[in-house]
Amino acid sequence: MNFCSKTAALCMAVIVSACGQGPSEPRAKQPVSSVAEFVLPIPISNNAVAAAEGPDGPTLYSFNGLKSGKGWKDASNAAFACIISIKDCEEIASVPVNEGRLASSAVTVADKIYLFGGYTVAEDGDEVSTPEVFAFDPQTQEYKRLADMPTPVDDMVVLPYRGRYIYLVSGWHDEGNVSLVQLYDTQSDSWSMATEFPGKPVFGHAGGLADNSMIITDGVAVAGLVDGKRKFAAAPFSWRGDIDPDNPAKITWRAIDAHPGGAQYRMAAMGDNDRGLILFAGGGDNPYNYDGIGYDGVPAKPTDRIFGYDLKTDQWAELGKLAEPSMDHRALVKSGDDHYIIGGMEADQAVTARIMKFRIDD
Repeated sequence: MNFCSKTAALCMAVIVSACGQGPSEPRAKQPVSSVAEFVLPIPISNNAVAAAEGPDGPTLYSFNGLKSGKGWKDASNAAFACIISIKDCEEIASVPVNEGRLASSAVTVADKIYLFGGYTVAEDGDEVSTPEVFAFDPQTQEYKRLADMPTPVDDMVVLPYRGRYIYLVSGWHDEGNVSLVQLYDTQSDSWSMATEFPGKPVFGHAGGLADNSMIITDGVAVAGLVDGKRKFAAAPFSWRGDIDPDNPAKITWRAIDAHPGGAQYRMAAMGDNDRGLILFAGGGDNPYNYDGIGYDGVPAKPTDRIFGYDLKTDQWAELGKLAEPSMDHRALVKSGDDHYIIGGMEADQAVTARIMKFRIDD
């Protein structure tokens, strides 16, 4: 995500017309959403998030991200743990990197949290995708450096599979988006390549995986050049990837209808195995760089939408609204029956320490 290419006056966020919109059917019960009774120690956005069993029970974790100043100096490597039972958040050991990271991703597999990549921002605006992978042990609060990503990416979608594998779908690499689907094996600490993402390569997209199927939607594509400067376009397209149960590297992709309501940037998302549902919440209405101002100069506004894709019926479903609009997220996490959004940006692109939760009842 070269800073100059992303902030040049000629960068325009062009909304690409969707091929069509699928049916949206309301579910029988709406989620109950609220603002949690605890907050992060500091406001943080674009942070990697995960939930895991910590020393004091179920715990929400936040790594890296952007502090409230929203300048290049505000990229952070701080980490926080929020113990759900006592409704308390505390700072824990920072991610062991020399510079802060934006747009990194985290996911929990077999009681460990795996933290991937992100990008650094230099004083001159230069942005570099970073290759680091760490395993964080919630019980000891120790980080272990693992095999680097073959192709460093940031603003990608990261998905756990079968308690062993992790997919990194598309994302930005230094000077452009990639179509790669990188597959990490947590048991062997090794990488391979899965079937490439067939859609426009994007960054800031969202997705989830349940059973053997993933949904990838939206994001930002490079839509050509104007006077030698990249033009960025929202990409309101959606894809379903069905994984071969006998070969995790083999994915059969097919285009599905774009979700109703228009493309959103950096939504919180995850797969819900219990319901065969891929959940999406929040997001920004206009693609932007890390400060929340669109590439077209128009400030992004957060949404309060909660919706999902039902893998069994192959349909989108509107699910309700968040307690407050929110954007600039890396993922949605679940602990118990509750789904959580940790930090992010609220109205007027303000970085927040707020934690929200919602529950979908059967």
